[in-house]
Amino acid sequence: MLNQPSAKCRRRPGPQWRFRNPQKEKPMPTIRVELMEGRTPEQKKNLVAALTQAVVDTLGGKPESVDVLLFDIKRSDWATGGQLWSEKP
Repeated sequence: MLNQPSAKCRRRPGPQWRFRNPQKEKPMPTIRVELMEGRTPEQKKNLVAALTQAVVDTLGGKPESVDVLLFDIKRSDWATGGQLWSEKP
């Protein structure tokens, strides 16, 4: 009785990140896209759809397993050739 932990103290297993069939399913990529701010939601929607389809066509897999992260960057936080885009004519 002393060697058995109480129900409160038992460790519960964490989430299991396993594929249903490891021989057939492969992890799909997460695509990170950095864009200068100013794109419309419709443009972003179309970009995400095109990127997702390109990954599925190229790597296989399912569209719902492809993640796309969009990052809007301010012109004042982006520089090319040593010059901020916010200061370009």
